[in-house]
Amino acid sequence: MIWTAGFRTAVISPYEQIKLSEPRGFADQTVRHVLRMAGGGQRLRVRLTNRYGRTSLAIGAARAATEHGQATLTFDGADRITIPPGEEAVSDPMDLPVARAAEVLLSIYLPEETGLATYSHLPRENARIVRGNHVDSPALPEAVQVEGRFYVSGIDVLAPDDTAVAVAFGDSWFEGVGTTIGANNRSVDFLNRRLERGWVVNQGIAGNRLLKDEVGEHALGRFDRDVLSIPGLTHVLVHFGINDLGLGGMSGEPPATSDALMEGFKALAHRAHQAGLKILVATIGPFAGAIYPGISTPEGLAARREVNDWIRTTDAFDAVFDVARAVEDPEAPDYIHPALDSGDGMHLNDKGAEAMADAVDLATLRL
Repeated sequence: MIWTAGFRTAVISPYEQIKLSEPRGFADQTVRHVLRMAGGGQRLRVRLTNRYGRTSLAIGAARAATEHGQATLTFDGADRITIPPGEEAVSDPMDLPVARAAEVLLSIYLPEETGLATYSHLPRENARIVRGNHVDSPALPEAVQVEGRFYVSGIDVLAPDDTAVAVAFGDSWFEGVGTTIGANNRSVDFLNRRLERGWVVNQGIAGNRLLKDEVGEHALGRFDRDVLSIPGLTHVLVHFGINDLGLGGMSGEPPATSDALMEGFKALAHRAHQAGLKILVATIGPFAGAIYPGISTPEGLAARREVNDWIRTTDAFDAVFDVARAVEDPEAPDYIHPALDSGDGMHLNDKGAEAMADAVDLATLRL
């Protein structure tokens, strides 16, 4: 048996200049997360993070619940822990079975002023926040709901040695922006529903770039931590490029060049292959209809077409999944098909996320 990732959520610093959601801190509050597992196992342990915190993080109590019961999180036997700035903590193993696609309710009591929280900013799941210690409460009727995941980076499961795990490593098209909150209709969720064996954990960050920090550390900077650290990993699926070509335009930056993006993709592939992983790369999705100022430019769209032509023909990757063609408007390929557009011109709705997942040939994934 091995401990591996049954659930992951990529986190960012609340102190970045580019903010797509409002950071927040806590004091004498319970935060409850609903976490949909990609994979299951006979036991679990929870990963809490203060990676970007500037002060120590006091965890006064924490509890996990599945359909098979509930258990208090302990750390070296103690039911409280203080996590220093920049550090993470992994709970003691719990005899709490969890199935793939099941939900874990994770409740964390934060008794002291936390400062701004390390968090996943647009995960398409609401956290429930209530005053006081309510980790043992079955319901939180007075809770405020806020999109985000705070101070959690993953759940490990104890699974058979031959368990196959892949990671979806990318931007908002993996994290799920545009899909229905709480419905688990991200592209990675649809992909997991297609799999008969193994699973894919989601390390998407909305706004993330291949080449440059913010939002989150850039892909080449976070690859070791968010990909290579996962035991039993066999494949990495990649979707980057939209933010390299468009996000900087909101502040007047020029788009990344096609040459720079191609070199970045090749560097990512080299590191994956060095680690013995198969790498599957998506073509860059269309974004000409983006409603946000500065995103869609003739230069950025031209670079997208050039990079996509290269992705489709290069031998740098083990496989390609052609997301661009799967979701584009055939009459205007730089635009998302109207039936698949979330409404902002650069993100997919639930049907679009399903089309993105269907673009992956399961024979190339071989989980």
